[in-house]
Amino acid sequence: MMFGNPVLVFDIETVTALKAGRQLYQLDLSDDDASQALAKIRRQESGTDFPRLPLHEVVCISGLWIDEDKFQLFSWTQEQYSEKEILQKFISIFSKKSPVLVSWNGAQFDLPVIMYRSLYYGLSAPELFEQGDWNSQKRHNNYQNRYHPRHTDLMDVLAGFNLRNVQKLDDVAQILGYPGKRGISGYHVADYVKNAQWLNLSSYCEGDVLNTWLVYLRWMLLRGFIQQDQHRQWIGHTIQYLNTQSQHADFLEDWRKSSLSSEFTAQDFD
Repeated sequence: MMFGNPVLVFDIETVTALKAGRQLYQLDLSDDDASQALAKIRRQESGTDFPRLPLHEVVCISGLWIDEDKFQLFSWTQEQYSEKEILQKFISIFSKKSPVLVSWNGAQFDLPVIMYRSLYYGLSAPELFEQGDWNSQKRHNNYQNRYHPRHTDLMDVLAGFNLRNVQKLDDVAQILGYPGKRGISGYHVADYVKNAQWLNLSSYCEGDVLNTWLVYLRWMLLRGFIQQDQHRQWIGHTIQYLNTQSQHADFLEDWRKSSLSSEFTAQDFD
């Protein structure tokens, strides 16, 4: 039960980078007032509260690592690490391994945010941002290249690289018989951080990772990179693993229920 290369399915969670926002707009305000001011400025700029890419602060990176006999969820949050340390830990993966990255909207959001925040802290990440200057083999097959599988951004791929066709992970996961976000949205992230609810934060982020992984398995099946029996093995392996992860008992139960909505996924728990 192995892919040809290690696979890293990942997701990040962010809040508004108040220090950078204060610097950009010359705001001499408390955190709460600065947050409100930045949201108002953003609404005036674009009609949305969602910050510009350089004004995101990474509070959590979660991933699912699949390599040979290893199958493991992990999360780094600001409960234990500074933002800089979280970024360093993520970047260090690529100095040791060259996994296939899998994400949902990672090419347009997650990796650009990681890039901007790495620039902010003066970090170096040559393996992650290599574009063929030092390794000619990565000139066209690198983590930034939109059309090659070293980074498979499922949102982009399933949309045919056409923004008009973009779908939400929550919608696609539910249509395919998986749990989706289960009524929880990214708007909870700031409250989780403010109230130090770190387990809620990491569980939410890991839930997105798990949904992305399940959609990725279906994509690999569609493309013929794995066969029906291999897909069934990976589903069984994922369920077996989640049975050991108490923080995802609700995800597993919701998956059991949602799987009944599709003839294909109804077999997941047989």
